Amino acid sequence: MAPQINPSILSADFSRLADEAKAVEGADWLHVDVMDNHFVPNLTLGVPVVESLGKATETPLDCHLMIEDPDRWAPQYIEAGAGSVTFHVEAAAAPVRLAREIRAKGARASMALKPATPIEPYEDLLPELDMLLVMTVEPGFGGQAFLDIMLPKIRRTRQLIDKHGLQMWLQVDGGVSAETIERCAEAGADVFVAGSAVYGADDPAKAVRELRHLAEKATGTPGS
Repeated sequence: MAPQINPSILSADFSRLADEAKAVEGADWLHVDVMDNHFVPNLTLGVPVVESLGKATETPLDCHLMIEDPDRWAPQYIEAGAGSVTFHVEAAAAPVRLAREIRAKGARASMALKPATPIEPYEDLLPELDMLLVMTVEPGFGGQAFLDIMLPKIRRTRQLIDKHGLQMWLQVDGGVSAETIERCAEAGADVFVAGSAVYGADDPAKAVRELRHLAEKATGTPGS
């Protein structure tokens, strides 16, 4: 699969989110970090803002729920317009049921793992998912440094996906930049969340193109 770049709106200017969303319309998805100040020590945005973003951009929304009780709240984000919804396995009461509900409502189902959460106990869940997110920083804040110790975990996750012959995507989120994206791609990731590397650039759209090029170069997979 050709690499996908998902700019994180968390690093954008919240006073002009519609303009910031339009600034990266060449991206594959717009990554929306939802935090509740309980599961992670930060509070960001919720359903109404997601609904507004969906009206402001043609780029599909990839909602990453860093919240408690995603079993209850995830369906509301689909109704608000999210095309992909990621829940944390550490917070979900019934991850298989939740993944099936997300899919049944027409969105892609994704499961996230914090850095200290191993992938191996969840191998049997993989066929229920469309994407798996390996966090490469501790969730909660943007602008953190990439954790190199996550690269072996990315490789193991890719091996498990390939072992089962699945077409699911492998996403990484945290410290993804021009300096780190090639290592992530070489380890097996194909969907890359980039916040400050995109929105901290003078030209966010150009930053998206450059990141995609680096990922393609690392894997020898030209874009479509």
